[in-house]
Amino acid sequence: MTRVFNFSAGPAMLPEPVLEQARDEMLDWNGTGMSVMEMSHRGKAFMSIAESAERDLRVLMGIPDNYKVLFLQGGASAQFAMVPMNLLRGRTRVDYVNTGAWSRKAIAEARRFADVNVVATGEDSGFNAIPAFESWRCADDAAYLHYTPNETIGGVEFHWIPDTGDVPLVADMSSTILSRPVDVSRYGVIYAGAQKNIGPAGLTIAIVREDLIGETVSGTPTMFDYKTHAESGSMYNTPPTYGWYLAGLVFKWLLDMGGLEAMARINRRKAEKLYAAIDGSDFYSNPVDPACRSWMNVPFTLANPELDAEFLKEAAALGLTTLKGHRSVGGMRASIYNAMPEAGVSALVDFMAEFEQRKG
Repeated sequence: MTRVFNFSAGPAMLPEPVLEQARDEMLDWNGTGMSVMEMSHRGKAFMSIAESAERDLRVLMGIPDNYKVLFLQGGASAQFAMVPMNLLRGRTRVDYVNTGAWSRKAIAEARRFADVNVVATGEDSGFNAIPAFESWRCADDAAYLHYTPNETIGGVEFHWIPDTGDVPLVADMSSTILSRPVDVSRYGVIYAGAQKNIGPAGLTIAIVREDLIGETVSGTPTMFDYKTHAESGSMYNTPPTYGWYLAGLVFKWLLDMGGLEAMARINRRKAEKLYAAIDGSDFYSNPVDPACRSWMNVPFTLANPELDAEFLKEAAALGLTTLKGHRSVGGMRASIYNAMPEAGVSALVDFMAEFEQRKG
């Protein structure tokens, strides 16, 4: 069997050691005679898996004791609603930064519950840059400020954390979580869909400061109340048990790799190598301001768009798959999350150079 280098934006590659361990444990986890998928989520076996996963994630990210780690369902899209439902806390106005497609979706959902003040937008740059913090127009009475540290589609990323003072900072880290160290204490809420850097689709992780739990807007469904999940250890209903188990294997893999500091060094090298190949060529281009370029999602275009289909076909034949850009942007997009090995980026760069030599 030959595995490809999968550059999908999500669901994305998982580390091979994780998949191999899951394969070996598929029919019998730790001598229980059953698969993790068959276990009761309240049984001792699965509870040990769940506790180990949370413990390892806390170590990896340095999560303070006054934060709850919730293992949920619904993806980041559910969090677009859960955040205002839980964090308005009697206020009516919220601050949002608009840096692209996922920011816009979060803003649209928040408008169902609150008066959204868009403090800054990247529209003038075609969402290829992040507005300078000095230009942001934050509301004095905002319940929180929400931003998307990495825009998966546009390939724009914050390499700094906004300073919001006493206003809780909320981040959709779906496509950047675990790619490098982060100071969790700067945030009120961090949430992330799992299917990029954590595990398979179906699991969502929310890291919530305890003082922000317990006061929801009127009519909030039980399942959309952070308190429900915090008080039940994420076991109010049956959680996505197998996704939780695989996430735990990924956390152990990251610890074995040397933690997030080591992962950051690898991710920086991968991104720099790919951007260097793009910038060193007249055949390829990337529209994003270099100060805001994503480590995780690298969009690029060919000088002649008529060659796009041929590029994709030849790349796929070499095992370089899922490189087609998002339909709203076009061109190509290489998503190079944690599980993408450096060899995958090197193979892509070599193919790009060879293709340019023939077609440029």
